[in-house]
Amino acid sequence: MTSGLPRRILVTNDDGIDAPGIRALVKALADLGEVWVVAPEKMQSAVGRAMTLHKPLRLRQIRTRWFAVNGTPADCVTLALCHLLESDLPQLVVSGINKGWNLGDDVTNSGTVAGALEGMLHDIPAIAVSLEDSPKASYAVAGDYAVRLAERVLKYGLSNGTILNVNVPASKKEPIAGIQFTSLSQRRYHKPVVEKIDPRGGSYFWIAGERESWARKTPSDHDAVEKNMVSVTPLHLDLTDYDALNRLKSWGRSLSTGRVTSVSSTQKLTKVKSRKAKA
Repeated sequence: MTSGLPRRILVTNDDGIDAPGIRALVKALADLGEVWVVAPEKMQSAVGRAMTLHKPLRLRQIRTRWFAVNGTPADCVTLALCHLLESDLPQLVVSGINKGWNLGDDVTNSGTVAGALEGMLHDIPAIAVSLEDSPKASYAVAGDYAVRLAERVLKYGLSNGTILNVNVPASKKEPIAGIQFTSLSQRRYHKPVVEKIDPRGGSYFWIAGERESWARKTPSDHDAVEKNMVSVTPLHLDLTDYDALNRLKSWGRSLSTGRVTSVSSTQKLTKVKSRKAKA
């Protein structure tokens, strides 16, 4: 950016451009720089990093520096960085404020997290912010924590390939206990498929169920919010299991010959996976 001009911050979300969370986030970030909004025109929750490849995308201006897109959060960030703001890129991407937490394994489904990841893939520091879905929840409080973290990211940057995933507990009556830097918890659903019967007697289904979380390593993001603390988890996209990669190298010769020459290596890898599954 040209020297002397204000910093640019790109804001997106997955709840849609009319969501209260994005308005609160823009208001909170206004003192840090020139805020641009490029967000889905409709709710895009749980779309992950999906991108629209089967239909044209349309960028519709709502008002000054506010644009709606008929696509996903990843579409929005891509259009913003590769078209709308290509000649004058932002220094930060912030995605949110999402209605509802994005904890543990849910981050792989989250459009909120995906918006931040898309910024990171364009070498721009990025933050995803989510707020507990509760009558006590305050977007203003979540916005305040978003600003605190944004200030530090703008000043110090982030490690290459890393975003911050932020989860804020509801706090209208009791003050938040602080900030904790955390790992991802495991997140599963109890009875995730709900079957219903329509008026004509046919079955239909909802993917729902009660969420269950437990720590892989402590402190986890779920541990933090259970203690009424803001969880801040550094995330990256490299999903490679490097321990398994090293073990798989022992398969190289047998795969080349088409014969299993080392049963013990296969058994060892299987045992490691079994232990991880039970953990």
